Amino acid sequence: MKIVVIGTRGIPRILGGVETHCEELYPRIVALGHEVTVIRRTPYITDDNRVSEYRGVKLIDVYAPRKKSLEAIIHTYLAAIKARSLNPDIVHCHAVGPSIVMPFVRMLGLKTVMTNHGPDYNRQKWGRMAKTVIKLGERWGTRFSNRVIVISKVIAGILEKEYGYKDSRLIFNGVNRPVKSQSKDYLETLGIAGTPYILAIGRFVKEKGFHDLIDAYSKSGLSGTYRLVIAGDSDHEDDYSQSLKKQARDHGVVLTGFIKGEKLNQIMSNASLFVMSSYHEGLPIALLEAMSYGLDVIVSDIPANKLDTLSPTDFYPVGNVDELARAMQRKCHTTPPSRSYDLTPYDWDQIALQTIEVYKEIIC
Repeated sequence: MKIVVIGTRGIPRILGGVETHCEELYPRIVALGHEVTVIRRTPYITDDNRVSEYRGVKLIDVYAPRKKSLEAIIHTYLAAIKARSLNPDIVHCHAVGPSIVMPFVRMLGLKTVMTNHGPDYNRQKWGRMAKTVIKLGERWGTRFSNRVIVISKVIAGILEKEYGYKDSRLIFNGVNRPVKSQSKDYLETLGIAGTPYILAIGRFVKEKGFHDLIDAYSKSGLSGTYRLVIAGDSDHEDDYSQSLKKQARDHGVVLTGFIKGEKLNQIMSNASLFVMSSYHEGLPIALLEAMSYGLDVIVSDIPANKLDTLSPTDFYPVGNVDELARAMQRKCHTTPPSRSYDLTPYDWDQIALQTIEVYKEIIC
């Protein structure tokens, strides 16, 4: 089969959960004998990822404006036109906002799959008009795609409740089994080698709740023994990301920026506790990655975070800074050396096979 992927910023080494999903999934599909082309957004192409192929996946760069309210939709329309010229068997669109183009893609005579990574219209960064457009993307993507993949049972329930759609295919996000780093040279550059630290990972957008986490860290009284490390950055610098960075500096928080590879491995391998303070998620890959390292976790009690393998003591009420501070105190005073989680449903090789089966349903 020949598959063209649209809707994502691109791969490799581009920040975002959808991007991580695509970076793991599509090389595996190529390895199983299929041809995959990912169409990338030009603002995210740097000297670090300016390549035409990644692990067998072909990469094509198409213009996108560097404006968060227009970037995804304009790029995905242009990507759909480019996809038509490639004559694929399947066009696979990721995320509900970009899926507003699905009627257009079908008009081009192409067969389509949409992966719904969660109700992005609930993200706090969007205004009323943007939320309306993204919600329309979910509606049109659900209605006009040949098949819809969801990454969690929660999302499947939303589609059934909102649109009466009961035929979604549940395929989880995945996680790799890591080989923990034995090095600490990167930690030394951050000044945290040999120091216990609490870790959080994600983009600097309001729904990630990092402002709550910093406030909770400040209230917890842990700053004398534990550092707080936040790995991530903003896609588009704005008032929130600037204020978050100032808040972090004022409270002695270590900000690493966007990291991958060995740097991320060292950070994950040596953390004492992982915290996810999000108000909104689909199925968080960062949480799965923390669990794959055996880290003890604290997560907000939003539906997307309630994985079966977690325990009730891992959750706190979303937005409740005092409860988060108490949970951090409790965990840091009783943190086990390592935890073991059942990650069987989140195997990338199995996810690749499941995705191919969805493609076959359409073209056979």
